[in-house]
Amino acid sequence: MSPLRCILLVDDDPTTNYLNRKLLVSMGASGEVLTALNGQEALAILNAKFQQVDATCPDLIFLDVNMPLMNGFEFLDAYRQLPAEQQGATVVVMLTTSLHPRDVERAQQLPVSGFLTKPLTREKVSEIIGGHFTALPGGN
Repeated sequence: MSPLRCILLVDDDPTTNYLNRKLLVSMGASGEVLTALNGQEALAILNAKFQQVDATCPDLIFLDVNMPLMNGFEFLDAYRQLPAEQQGATVVVMLTTSLHPRDVERAQQLPVSGFLTKPLTREKVSEIIGGHFTALPGGN
């Protein structure tokens, strides 16, 4: 089975983005892995992808909660304002270092498909992909 077309990693820590990208590539999870350091950069990437002739919205977005300039919740508020065809059928999963009850409650009111603690692991990626997409070849 084929990998996802595109995954977008949104985290203000370049090392986290590097490690998560390396994990996704090693798993063969996606043909393209994009990174953004905050919600503003992520929106710019989404807008740029949408303008392309062969525009493919990311199939999956891993979104950090706490970031400068535009945090994960602010990104989701802006994301919900995008045209439906630009949002596509994108699955958004929030990543955080803690599961503060206030953040979990707020995330449950937004269009997210999951709320995971960092770090991202093979098992977590396989669970998300298996739950929302066709499973990757070779499993976990």
